[in-house]
Amino acid sequence: MPLGLLQSPALKWANRTLRGGTIMLTAAERQQKIDTIRRFPAELEALVSHLSEADLYTPYLDGEWTVAQNVHHVADSHMNSVIRLKLALTEDQPTIKAYHQDDWAELPDAKNAPIESSLLLIKGLHARWCILWDSLDEAAWARTWHHPEAGKILTVEDLLNTYDNHCKAHIDQIQRTLAAKKPQ
Repeated sequence: MPLGLLQSPALKWANRTLRGGTIMLTAAERQQKIDTIRRFPAELEALVSHLSEADLYTPYLDGEWTVAQNVHHVADSHMNSVIRLKLALTEDQPTIKAYHQDDWAELPDAKNAPIESSLLLIKGLHARWCILWDSLDEAAWARTWHHPEAGKILTVEDLLNTYDNHCKAHIDQIQRTLAAKKPQ
C-alpha cells in the first residue's frame, strides 16, 4: 500500500454513533457517503484526464504509486468491493477473498496501461454500485461478512464507510503525488 494513504483505511470507521451495541450510521450519514461514491468518478476524471504521460506514469514520491497505478488500483479495489457487497447481501456471513493490492499494482495493466479503460470502468461500476446502495433497507445495512486478513466480522455499513474513505484517500493521494512533481 502506498505509504501516504491512510493506514488500513478498510479498518477505520469514522462518524458513527453507538446504538445498542451495534455501530450504525444515520440515514443522512449513509446518504453523504453514497454521494461521495456517486461523485467520485467525475472528481477522479477531472483530476487526471488532462495529465501528460509523464504525470501519469512518473513515481514522484518514493514508496508511492504513480497516478496511473492509483487509478487502476481504484478500479480493481472497487470491483472487489461490489462483489463483497453482493456476497454480503446474498449469502450468510460469507468470507471474502482478500487480494494483494501491492502485487496487483505492479502488474502491466496497472503500471503501463492507459487510464481511460479504468476511468470508464469506474464510471459504470459506480453507477451500478450506487443503485444498489440506494436500494438497501435497514436489515441489509446490518448484514455481515468476514474479512480474513482483518480477522473481523464486518457489516455492509462498514463497507460503505470503507469506500467513502477510500474515494477520499485516493483523491488526496493523487493530489499529493502531483504536488510533489518537480517544476521543469
